Amino acid sequence: MSSSGQPPIVPVILSGGSGTRLWPLSRSLRPKQFLNLVGDRSLLQQTAERFAGHDVFGAPIVVCNEEHRFVIAEQLREIGVEPHAIVLEPAARNTAPAIAAAAALVDPDHLMIAVPSDGHIGDLAGYRDSIAGASEVAAQDWIVTFGVEPSRPETGYGYIEQSKDLLAPGIHRIAHFREKPDAATAENYIAQGNFLWNPSLFLFRAGFLLDELEALTPGIVTPVRNAVAEAQRDLDFLRLDADAFGQAPSISIDYALMEKTQRAATSRLASSWSDVGSWQELWNQGAQDQDGNVLTGDVLVEDSRESYVHSEGPLVAALGLENHVVVATSDVVMVAPTERSQEVKRLAERVAREGRNEHELHPRVHRPWGYYEGIDSEAGFQVKRIMVKPGERLSLQRHARRSEHWIIVEGRARVTVDDQITDLVANQSTYVPIGAVHRLENVTDKPLLMIEVQCGDYLGEDDIERLDDDYNRD
Repeated sequence: MSSSGQPPIVPVILSGGSGTRLWPLSRSLRPKQFLNLVGDRSLLQQTAERFAGHDVFGAPIVVCNEEHRFVIAEQLREIGVEPHAIVLEPAARNTAPAIAAAAALVDPDHLMIAVPSDGHIGDLAGYRDSIAGASEVAAQDWIVTFGVEPSRPETGYGYIEQSKDLLAPGIHRIAHFREKPDAATAENYIAQGNFLWNPSLFLFRAGFLLDELEALTPGIVTPVRNAVAEAQRDLDFLRLDADAFGQAPSISIDYALMEKTQRAATSRLASSWSDVGSWQELWNQGAQDQDGNVLTGDVLVEDSRESYVHSEGPLVAALGLENHVVVATSDVVMVAPTERSQEVKRLAERVAREGRNEHELHPRVHRPWGYYEGIDSEAGFQVKRIMVKPGERLSLQRHARRSEHWIIVEGRARVTVDDQITDLVANQSTYVPIGAVHRLENVTDKPLLMIEVQCGDYLGEDDIERLDDDYNRD
């Protein structure tokens, strides 16, 4: 119970986005919510921390896809947040089924606040107070959204049109939801004064949301309830039943419910907000120098203005740059005019169409045991840097088409190759023949670093037959 005697509000953190407008930093297997884009925590961690240590809020429910489950669990552990559940969607079905699944997990009389995992809030106290202040209206079976006072005529956000009908101090009925406008329409919205940015924050009673969804968009609630009833525990995760969940339509909460219900209200959020959804928005949020540039990483600029230049590795040097975005990773350099930064997702989509993998994978690929990072590759071989976290181990596995050479760089490894188990330290190595059953384990309390050289006629990640795995992966 909270100090008010009411059950705590249950946060629902929706973590299904791919963040393609922030490519090449944001990629499908590690999208923007898992990156430290604003501050020294990831956007997901900042979202979870907004509710932690405050008795108004309970433990969060995180809804995500299968590919992201381990990074979410790890990032929550890093900040000491114990979730109520990490719910795995077997297929992407947009926000209405995701929120409904979370609502079906709790007492129908509990209030819930559904939030995206990738937003940035300027005033934490104001954010919390706004939600707590609207809880009485939400308990009376209103679905309360939180509108943000616009600071500019933004064309990248949807808008909430506030009516004059006052339900409680500062809380109005919603007249209309408006899609992302063109520039002239956005200017008109700002001039009218009753239009707010829509950050997609929803406060509601769990049972009322399910009842209203069933009444207004039949076909969502029943398969979602069945998916929850047949869900299976898998380590720290709750895996929704795939057959049942697959019967739910793919539809947003806006279309399924908010644009149909007569019980929609809005309250002005007592905080600034950003969806951190484009490079221009990161430029807005960043620390600008005297020429209006935001520079991060190994960057040098001369005679440049109003630009965002970011490097994840190589030195980036720019001369005479104006109103541009330059982002360099170890495998991609992206350049675009700032005013077209919302279109960057077109580049990521083209990379995918051309059969490349830079839209999906970072050079450093995270796994529940640590990470691997490609260093070099040619036909017939590739070289990786591997880090295994303290106390973790890779699956017991074998490969049909490649051999591996392991060289320990730092730490101590326990290596299994068929029937032989050996401890290796820095400057020692071993060989894993094609078909050999093998495993790598870090038995110390410090990271294990290793270089792996793979040789064979096929080096894809799908040439792995797992015989035993601590993380229940296929």
